[in-house]
Amino acid sequence: MSEPAAYICARLFDGEAMHEDAALLVLDGLVAGHCAASAVPDGYASENLGDGILAPGLVDLQVNGGGGLMLGDAETLDDIARICKAHLPLGTTAMTPTLITDTRETTRRIVELGIAAAENTVAGFQGLHLEGPHLSASRKGAHDAGLIRPMDDDDSALYLKAADRLPSLMMTVAPETVTSAQITMLSNAGIHVSLGHTGAGYDRCRQAAEAGAACVTHLFNAMSPLQHREPGLVGTALDLGSLSAGLIADGLHVDPVAIRIALKSKTGPGSIFLVTDAMSQTGTDVTTFTLGERKIFRQDGKLTLADGTLAGADIDLPASVRFLVDRIGVDLETALAMATSIPADVINRPVGRLKTGRAADFVLFNGPDLGVKRVWLGGRSQ
Repeated sequence: MSEPAAYICARLFDGEAMHEDAALLVLDGLVAGHCAASAVPDGYASENLGDGILAPGLVDLQVNGGGGLMLGDAETLDDIARICKAHLPLGTTAMTPTLITDTRETTRRIVELGIAAAENTVAGFQGLHLEGPHLSASRKGAHDAGLIRPMDDDDSALYLKAADRLPSLMMTVAPETVTSAQITMLSNAGIHVSLGHTGAGYDRCRQAAEAGAACVTHLFNAMSPLQHREPGLVGTALDLGSLSAGLIADGLHVDPVAIRIALKSKTGPGSIFLVTDAMSQTGTDVTTFTLGERKIFRQDGKLTLADGTLAGADIDLPASVRFLVDRIGVDLETALAMATSIPADVINRPVGRLKTGRAADFVLFNGPDLGVKRVWLGGRSQ
């Protein structure tokens, strides 16, 4: 057992609301509550963190890699831990490593590694996100069109096994490549079905949502746009309260005007949350790396293939929150929720909130610019 600790800070965001001059109480690696800075209970050792902002550890549901490694190249449990660890100094304490479209063999290997990561409680690991291979080649983005394919019985058996043994499983599918029955099967198994990389129209996307899809992958990118006679997946996402949506907020993937319009359209249930779509470069200073056999170039905060196609993003969650506040005009509490409690709720995991009984995973920001000063996992400073 560890000594009870109280972390006093100028502002404490608990995942839903901001508290001034507050103290976070931690006992045995768990959150024991929070209180006014002047009302710390007897027996708690206090540490004053100064003028910063204390918040839940950040939650990222679309992380393709980190530390110089793409998830598809992972071969061992240590590789999974390496990817998760690369994001920890950036404040991300919970994530679903993401496998983009790959071979059957690679998908099976990553599922098995993910199960092992869950069984061995790899720090930060909250499940997997399989982004493909059941997508539309017409909206492939940086995915390898040669590996995109329909879902068959062998695939279904693997996904159902994964859903049974992983903390969470998210799957991105294109509505035109899977049936409503398949979406219902996946959803009923507890899989978080997300729609993306699709050219499908509104009617088909709505049918997919009614069949059980509950999310949209990187809103606006690699999907049918909102047009005045065909709203597409963008229109479906903004219209249906049942659909949550991930958003890459780097100013490159989505124009600020489009972000503002989306945020005005999506309130309450089915909210927008932040994702990084991070690639292997996270946590490194490399300027080029490979995706399969294709070279990706890193320059001026942008990742592209040789033909200029965006290939993931070169941004972290604190910078994404800062972009929303500074460029979009989102209030800090809402922006922080989009990187903590909202994505945690999307996958139904007990993270993203500083709530009594939850793991004491939290981050100290240095102030309005949201630079990460310290990170704690299970109440231990990293």
